[in-house]
Amino acid sequence: MIKRKIILAASILFLLSLFACNQQENGAETETSPANMGNDTSASEENKAADDSAKENASQEQKQESQKLSITAIGDILVHASVYNDAKTKEGYDFLPMFEKVKPYLGDTSITMANQETMIGGADVGLSDYPSFNSPYEVGNALKEVGVDIVTIANNHTLDRGEEAIQSAISHWEDIDMRYTGAYKSKEDSANIRVLSTEADINVAFLSYTYGTNGIPVPEGKDYLVNYIDKQKIVEDIESAKELADVIILSYHFGTEYQDMPSKEQKELVQLAADHHVHAVIGHHPHVLQPVDWVEGKDGNRTFAAYSLGNFLSGQDEFYNQIGGILKFDIEKMDEEQAKGGQDFEVTAPRFLPTYVKFTGWKNFKVLPMYQLTNNELADAQLHYQQVKDHMSQWVPELKFIEE
Repeated sequence: MIKRKIILAASILFLLSLFACNQQENGAETETSPANMGNDTSASEENKAADDSAKENASQEQKQESQKLSITAIGDILVHASVYNDAKTKEGYDFLPMFEKVKPYLGDTSITMANQETMIGGADVGLSDYPSFNSPYEVGNALKEVGVDIVTIANNHTLDRGEEAIQSAISHWEDIDMRYTGAYKSKEDSANIRVLSTEADINVAFLSYTYGTNGIPVPEGKDYLVNYIDKQKIVEDIESAKELADVIILSYHFGTEYQDMPSKEQKELVQLAADHHVHAVIGHHPHVLQPVDWVEGKDGNRTFAAYSLGNFLSGQDEFYNQIGGILKFDIEKMDEEQAKGGQDFEVTAPRFLPTYVKFTGWKNFKVLPMYQLTNNELADAQLHYQQVKDHMSQWVPELKFIEE
């Protein structure tokens, strides 16, 4: 009996020992040692760093993709008496109806620029027609309303009515928060290069110069009133603009009136701009359309040139003086492989909307998209439209035409 009890006790002890060993082994499997804890923490930190790096790369890629903006440019706003008389109302002047049909094409880009060829000195200075222009303030108001962000005002009519009209016009441009370039109120103002910032995080500088002022001299000591085409000054201004902006757009008031092809001098001045890495040149003065072109700079960079955008709104009644257009293009950040001649930003996707100024009996002035014209509005409308397309794209076959 005792022997049987001893055997039973021994068996129980044996089973208990087996149970204890199993518990220890299970514990060893589930317990985390300090060394293992360190390994897990290190792996976690590595994973987090990898995630952060991926996010940063994605952010950089997104930023690079977003570094693209669009520009709209229109030609001469040449306000003859027939135009401002047609805009007369009981309260003043209203030019907005003249732009109604083209307004949708003017405010749909990052920046819209216009060449305001007549000073908007206002009625108090005395409105006047060719050859010595002065226009109502309301011209500026209409441009602001349709989406224009900056006006170029260096042209052969800048000094028509003297400093009084210039100062009055500039005061109004400032009142309506419209940027201007090419004519200035003071020496300090002229030293301030106009740079517009955009949501794409691209800053754009605007420069403007004219070949002359119809023989009217600048008042002594007041050279700031208008920028003349002076190659040394232009180069200096371009170099200053490079310190302030990513992109430079330069406007020339140049060429021969009513000539539909650029002159040798026009080409030389555009080449000067290209050689100094200007991104786009916008030309005015001929009052007719001249073709667009790509011009290669001395370093292999590429400049887009619109030699003349014609009249956007005027009282001139010769057929080709009634044709102008809305130019659009993009500016994109280039990667190292795409960059040409060390130029980080480049003009891409140029496109054009030809326009026609329609009026009857010197009244009811309207700027109309040419692709919408009927034969009732212009005889052989589509034939003329095709001729304009062929003319503008002869050097840039990839130029697209806006038809919607």
